[in-house]
Amino acid sequence: MKPVVVFVISLCLSLFNSAQARSSSNFLEQKLSLIFELPEYSKVYDDNRDPFADANEALALAKETNRNVLIEIGGNWCTWCHKMDAFLLKNPEIYQALHNKYVLLKINVSDSNENTTFMESLPPVLGYPHMYVSSAKGKMLLSKDTAELQDNNGYSKDYWLAFLEKWQANNLIVNKDS
Repeated sequence: MKPVVVFVISLCLSLFNSAQARSSSNFLEQKLSLIFELPEYSKVYDDNRDPFADANEALALAKETNRNVLIEIGGNWCTWCHKMDAFLLKNPEIYQALHNKYVLLKINVSDSNENTTFMESLPPVLGYPHMYVSSAKGKMLLSKDTAELQDNNGYSKDYWLAFLEKWQANNLIVNKDS
């Protein structure tokens, strides 16, 4: 009798682990698929990109999909920008909420290209990374220091989820001209 019980338990654990691995694999495939489907301006900081052209494309996509635009200011030189990207990739719930509820627009600022003209059109940045939320019609809704999304251990899941929920297009009462 004992060998049968051990066999059944082993079989159940094996099936559970297999299902968990498939689920994890499916999520990874979905995440990779989403990354490859994202516009280039949502994936990387690139000092060769035109921020005005990217912003126009992001606004058009946001309008088409009923989302706001999350503008992320930073650069490849920025340690906290890399930490934030790593945090988002390690937290699928937040990563999916970000890309489902917002069009992400990464704007590079670096020694080789400060994108001065574009940056002058925005409220001042106090540190990097810095985020802005814009309506699909280009109305600036929020300037956000990303340090506010941290707790003692780095970025906070709870702070991120609350932020994404609060500022998504469906939760804001914005007049029709916004």
